[in-house]
Amino acid sequence: MTTMRAHPLSILHGAEPCASCGARSSGVCAAIEEKDLERLSALAVPILVAAGRTFITEGEPAEHFFTVTSGTTKLFKLLPDGRRQITGFASRGTFLGLAVSSSYAFNAEAVEHSQVCRFSRTRLRRLIEDFPAMERRLLDVASNELVAAQEQMLLLGRKTARERVASFLLARESGLAGWAPPQAKGCILLPMARTDIADYLGLTVETVSRTMTRLRSERLIEMRSPTEIVLRNRDGLEALAAGMA
Repeated sequence: MTTMRAHPLSILHGAEPCASCGARSSGVCAAIEEKDLERLSALAVPILVAAGRTFITEGEPAEHFFTVTSGTTKLFKLLPDGRRQITGFASRGTFLGLAVSSSYAFNAEAVEHSQVCRFSRTRLRRLIEDFPAMERRLLDVASNELVAAQEQMLLLGRKTARERVASFLLARESGLAGWAPPQAKGCILLPMARTDIADYLGLTVETVSRTMTRLRSERLIEMRSPTEIVLRNRDGLEALAAGMA
């Protein structure tokens, strides 16, 4: 098996990321008041990540934290034989890089052209000591990750294929699990490939496609394109996701 290495990233030199960042209100950086943004900006390194590029590699030293400021990324783990399990998707405002050890426990790869802010772990910890509100936000992040992990265990362990796909679409529509909420209620974008969705749900690509087609024939969803779906019957999807349909 070929060892996975991080691809080169494009650093945005001279950028002033924090004051105009669209992700600030939804990320951990919201804990920093306007008057202190200069200190935060001094630590932030804005980086462009091309689609398909890796910016966190499992097993490498966890020297940085990251905040996704635009685009969508996928988080996954690899088995020694190359098999992959996607554990989540992250979009604007998601904070990545929390680790209980000295190395990263997952890989992060851009699904589409994305932008992240990179923070030195050592320097950011010093900033957190001065801003207790930011530490509380990080605790919230850790708690949310635990809840998401429990939901994923339930999804993979007990739910049927239809229930998994319905749960996935509802989570995307509501902005849960690290996804930014859609601009129009009921309309969701799926920038990731069907293979990514299948890996996340523990299904085959064929099963995901068949299930989507069946949901469409039952008028639960409308597929405007492979990447744009409208939820036509949210109540019906919720009942299906809960195993009541």
